[in-house]
Amino acid sequence: MQTRFSEIQMQDPAIAEANDILRKCVHCGFCTATCPTYVTLGDELDSPRGRIYLIKEMLEGGKPATEATVRHLDRCLTCLSCTTTCPSGVDYMHLLDHGRQHIEQTYQRPLTDRWLRGLLKWLLPKPQMFRLALIGAKIARPFAALFPGRLSAMLKMSGASVSPPSPVDRPQIHEAISARQMRVAMLSGCAQQVVGGDINEATIRLLRRHGVEVVIAEGMECCGALTQHMGDETAAQKSARANISAWLTAKDNGGLDAIVINASGCGTTVKDYGHLLQHDPAWAEKAAEVSALTVDISELMIKVGLQNIALPQEASTLGVAYHAACSLQHGQKVVSPPKDLLRQAGFAIQDVGEAHLCCGSAGTYNLLQPDIADKLGQRKAQNLKATGADIVAAGNIGCMVQISAHSGLPVVHTVELLDWATGGPRPAGLDR
Repeated sequence: MQTRFSEIQMQDPAIAEANDILRKCVHCGFCTATCPTYVTLGDELDSPRGRIYLIKEMLEGGKPATEATVRHLDRCLTCLSCTTTCPSGVDYMHLLDHGRQHIEQTYQRPLTDRWLRGLLKWLLPKPQMFRLALIGAKIARPFAALFPGRLSAMLKMSGASVSPPSPVDRPQIHEAISARQMRVAMLSGCAQQVVGGDINEATIRLLRRHGVEVVIAEGMECCGALTQHMGDETAAQKSARANISAWLTAKDNGGLDAIVINASGCGTTVKDYGHLLQHDPAWAEKAAEVSALTVDISELMIKVGLQNIALPQEASTLGVAYHAACSLQHGQKVVSPPKDLLRQAGFAIQDVGEAHLCCGSAGTYNLLQPDIADKLGQRKAQNLKATGADIVAAGNIGCMVQISAHSGLPVVHTVELLDWATGGPRPAGLDR
């Protein structure tokens, strides 16, 4: 793709990077076949190729974003399926980040849009406040159909179970039960503490049982994915610095072999800290170090190896449909480890049709774009049900909530099944 940035524009490192990314696109259109919004809407401007053109025109002109450009970029799920498909290696994720930052800096959104986005940025990273908000929303949930689209979607999401605060999420050190093999830090997460508290507990049990000491570091906060996807790079960088400081302090006080994350949306962001802070001289090296240490829980367990497998009889009869979260399979390129671990544990894994397509959760997407998210959720539910599986396993809390709402199938985290298979309790999600 030809670009026409001026010499003055090219002095901006962000524009220079965008220029390099844009020039890799060869207009082949392979991305359109795997883009959930293009498959759903059939509009070229709602495909990666179309959005690349819109970003190019917006950045080259250096003018405020238009309503049309904002609409089509907002509809992108950031699922990154296009990056898996692209034969030219176009770094669509970072190009989209540049586009969203430009929108944030130049476009005045309608008041209701600004209010909702501001609310989500303030509320979701605060587990205590989010927990109270969900409990309150459950009262209004029976009347969700009476409210306008986005508010109705938020009330429907309140159907998710609300977990009480767990003592495992407080800053502390969880010592290994067997002979210590590794020492890791773990991200506790934000929304996951509220709607999937069992996940962190299962993760810590599994790791301790396998000789891994787990550090919950003082000073951690949201990973920054929420604000990053809304174009607020400054807020995302602030969160990154807080987490980097917390983890490197833990590393200085006893060493760290890895930083383990059990919510793949967060993992994709933390693995990208090196890029997010690459132009900050005081933090670039530290950010790169943290990114290099970060692994998904499935990657770590492949390295550690499952031990003392004793799959309960009930578990051996269950058919498991594994849902590959986009942030894991496309964002982190982690494809086989979760399925390999589940098979090693003795679970019968069913293949899922259209496994590359997003379920429609995508962080806050199902709240900001509920109509498209509902269509994708229903499509994913149909593919999961078609497997004939009894339960769904996934590695990202947003996917779990979305799939549960649309499929009616029990949905549990992959790590909960691995914990169960190696001596842990039966996942509570099997009863929901």
